[in-house]
Amino acid sequence: MRFGFGLIAVVGAALAAAPSHAQTFDPRYPVCLHIYSGSSGGGGEWYDCSFTSLPQCRATATGRAATCDLNPYYPVNAPPPRPRHRRGG
Repeated sequence: MRFGFGLIAVVGAALAAAPSHAQTFDPRYPVCLHIYSGSSGGGGEWYDCSFTSLPQCRATATGRAATCDLNPYYPVNAPPPRPRHRRGG
């Protein structure tokens, strides 16, 4: 019984200490800039989701190893919010 509890405690501590990654795509913006960094430059690749249009993103990507992608988490087909009516009383 002690061994089982100790094992659970060790696994829990290891999982809590593991680094967590933030969400890559910001759902507030419809366009993301996907930036590629070569193997010699380090840093890997990342997304910058702070663009409101493809032309804006493409202007920023010009001359860089980057592409513009539509944000898969942007709520394009989300229904409009329902109007709130006050009840008279």
